[in-house]
Amino acid sequence: MKYSQARQGRVFVIRLETGDVIHEAIERLAFEQGISCASFIIVGGVDKDSTLIVGPAERELNSPAISYVLQQPHEITGSGTLFPNEAGKPVVHMHIACGRNDSTITGCIRKGVNTWNLLEIVLIELIGCRAKRVLDAKSGLMLLQP
Repeated sequence: MKYSQARQGRVFVIRLETGDVIHEAIERLAFEQGISCASFIIVGGVDKDSTLIVGPAERELNSPAISYVLQQPHEITGSGTLFPNEAGKPVVHMHIACGRNDSTITGCIRKGVNTWNLLEIVLIELIGCRAKRVLDAKSGLMLLQP
């Protein structure tokens, strides 16, 4: 286990609207507001044709990601983090659970998930935080270095 400490900073209450791409909107807000580290929760609706990463094809490192495209709008809830990459750009890592009727699919939003009607986000800035995302040569993933 690796860890560091941070303090709570500003709290942002955000509403995304139809067509907003979740990770792009959060990263843009972070850039505009000078937020480098944060955690957040989200609730609302996502549109059809949104793409989730729903796991690696195999258990081995560097296995290709499996993508899943939503065929209809879904209700969602999720949580995520925002930390800078090695270049200092804030990068979102978020997973959501998407439900419609009696089925649910859960995945990562990095491929592009679009807002349907509205999404509500409460984002909590972390200050005094030195954590960043660093490319791990072994896994090929951007891993959090607290």
